[in-house]
Amino acid sequence: MTEAPRLLVTPLAMRALAHSARLAIMNRLQAEGPATATEVSEVVGVTPSAASYHLRMLAKYGFVEDAPPRGDGRERLWKAAREGFAIKVEPDDQPEVRAAKSLLIKAVRDQAADEVTRALDNYDREPPEWRDASSIGRTVLLVDAEELKRLNKQIDELLAPYSAVTRDRAHAPSGARLAEAQVNLFPRAKRPPHGIPPQGV
Repeated sequence: MTEAPRLLVTPLAMRALAHSARLAIMNRLQAEGPATATEVSEVVGVTPSAASYHLRMLAKYGFVEDAPPRGDGRERLWKAAREGFAIKVEPDDQPEVRAAKSLLIKAVRDQAADEVTRALDNYDREPPEWRDASSIGRTVLLVDAEELKRLNKQIDELLAPYSAVTRDRAHAPSGARLAEAQVNLFPRAKRPPHGIPPQGV
C-alpha cells in the first residue's frame, strides 16, 4: 500500500520547498532513489556544497532523510522522506498560509513548464517510438463538480501503476525510462471583458 502524500500547511515548510534547486533535488530523489549531495548537484546544476545546504534545509522540514549507506559507507546518502506532497488551497486560509501556498504552487508549475520546454527542445533527437508515444494537449471539459472529482480519481488510478516512485524497476520493461504526466483539473474562472481597444491601436 502506498503512503498518502504529505499535506503541506506550514508556511515555513512551504517556503523552504519553494526553491528551484530544492524542488529539483526532490524530483531527483523521488524519481531515481537515494543519492549523495554530489550526485544531486550534477543534476540540479549547483555545487556539492550548495546541494548539501539544500539537502539539510529539506531535512529540517522533513522532506528528506538519511538513506542506508552503500559501499564503504563514507558518503552520506539522502532519500525522499515520503512519496510526495500535496497542497490544498482552502477558503479560510490565513494570508500568510495562502501566500506560501501560492508561492509553492507557482514554483511547481514553473518547473513543470520547464520540463515541457526541454522535452520540446529535444523532440527531434528522440527515437521515433518516443516521438510517436508523446502527447501534449489541452481539453476543455463540460462537467459538474462530482464528475470532475471522479475524473481526477480515475486519472490518479490510471497513472499509479507507472509511478517512478513506487514502480518496481526490476519488473518494468527493458526500454523503460523516466517520462512525465502533467495533469491539471480545475473549473475555469470567468474572463473579464477586455473592452474595445482605442481606435488606431
